[in-house]
Amino acid sequence: MQLTGAEIVVECLKEQGVDTVFGYPGGTILNIYDALYKHSSEINHILTSHEQGAAHAADGYARATGKVGVCLATSGPGATNLVTGIATAYMDSVPMVAITANVNLPLLGKDTFQEVDIAGVTMPITKHGYIVKNVDILADTIRKAFSIAKSGRPGPVLVDITKDVTAAVYEYTPVVPKEPERVNRYTEEEMQQVLELIAQAKKPYIYLGGGAIISGAAKEVAEFAELIDAPVCDTLMAKGAFDGRSERYTGMIGMHGTKTSNLGVSSCDLLIALGARFSDRVIGNPKRFAENAKVIQIDIDAAEINKNIRVDASLVGDLKSVLSALNRKVAKKDNREWMDSIRKLKETYPLKYDNESLSCPYIIEQIDRITEGEAVITTDVGQHQMWAAQYYKYTKPRTFLSSGGLGTMGYGLGACIGAQVGQPDKICINIAGDGCFRMNMNELACASRYNIPIIQVVINNHVLGMVRQWQTLFYGKRYSQTVLNDKVDFCKVAEGLGCTAIRVTKKEEVAPAIEKAISMKAPVLIECVIPEDDKVFPMVPAGAPISEVFDGDDLKGQS
Repeated sequence: MQLTGAEIVVECLKEQGVDTVFGYPGGTILNIYDALYKHSSEINHILTSHEQGAAHAADGYARATGKVGVCLATSGPGATNLVTGIATAYMDSVPMVAITANVNLPLLGKDTFQEVDIAGVTMPITKHGYIVKNVDILADTIRKAFSIAKSGRPGPVLVDITKDVTAAVYEYTPVVPKEPERVNRYTEEEMQQVLELIAQAKKPYIYLGGGAIISGAAKEVAEFAELIDAPVCDTLMAKGAFDGRSERYTGMIGMHGTKTSNLGVSSCDLLIALGARFSDRVIGNPKRFAENAKVIQIDIDAAEINKNIRVDASLVGDLKSVLSALNRKVAKKDNREWMDSIRKLKETYPLKYDNESLSCPYIIEQIDRITEGEAVITTDVGQHQMWAAQYYKYTKPRTFLSSGGLGTMGYGLGACIGAQVGQPDKICINIAGDGCFRMNMNELACASRYNIPIIQVVINNHVLGMVRQWQTLFYGKRYSQTVLNDKVDFCKVAEGLGCTAIRVTKKEEVAPAIEKAISMKAPVLIECVIPEDDKVFPMVPAGAPISEVFDGDDLKGQS
């Protein structure tokens, strides 16, 4: 059938099973928005307050559902406003397709009004980028974009379409999309090498990364941990890939990881990295990381093998598929003494905080208790992010959404909106610091416009908490530009943007506020005022070995 380019875009979205897109219209993308208007019963469009919010919402939708997230923007500043969200998705391997429209083909390269080479701008932060100048390749390009976004190691793909292509007419033929294959690229010899290292190990440790979530390997990971009788730690990106209430679970590893995980990995004789890339925030000093251990790395991206840490054996492939094969071959082990020593570490070094006053860990624990660990938690970046990772017990994949690689302040609210749209039956809560919340708090208007029942918790300590923590510990308490003690009233802002607001200043007010917010089934902001000097512990100084992890008690012992 003969369709305009704009109509072809919409038909291709329907082909791919897209039910929701996030975006903001403008001049060059008007034809696509006109086509979306005619198909509004089939594709839900969420109008965000800012294009960055649309990118973060598409990202949150993708992380919460496992589907490809889609965002739309017009040319020039509309397209460049997507960049931070695209980079966030790229760093955390999130499948996303960003569709932008550009000026007419004859006007490209002439500094036309609102013209930007967005494909060039985003080249380093996308898996692939296209600029479509002919309508005859439009449908195939969009199909390729979705295939690339979700295959192998997922990531964002940009499709930029000139406005005249969206108006041109071409023959459209529907195509049923194929699911990407789970490709494994290891040899039997490599598998045997891994099996031998596992058989020889007396003190194995499993280190989980975000690939465990992406591949859907939670069941296989749990089975593997039982078979080799090993403790399990995780990264920020892997929360929920392993049951946070399991006896084997020792918490997060790295800069703000638990003492048990950091000390345990430092003393293990075999470290097995599953879908993890050995980020600097995890390994600290690479020369001293797991220095007593042989290292196995299983990852879908061959470029990650030996990139940050030299390994003794590796398997390249989809983690779910690789672990399924490994679990069939690995011999059942009994590492009783090792597991007993890990249990003693957990008893000796539990996570703890000052329980006298209102604090973020207490708030997180109350959210965990009230939601029974079943909520989808999104966060921004900083102290609250680490506390949310430490004190909420994630038991299922795709329930913790956070910017790990890029560390994007302002990510959480848009992501929470996207997650709630994608998982309407879940309670979705965004936890943000006051510094982060300022960056994209305008998206509360988006939540109120559609009555998206997110709960926005603002941990307000009137400072940039994590930066201040570093200034306290390493910069002689010189608080340069980190104090936010101004006249901004977040409750009034939320009410002005159409949301209910609750302010909490005492511990006894926390649970009633959360319960009320959940019962309202509408967008609610809860502002929680906490002390400015609360710190995230444990902590490893940048560049130090993770075995040198310290907490507040250690600091008191030094004073």
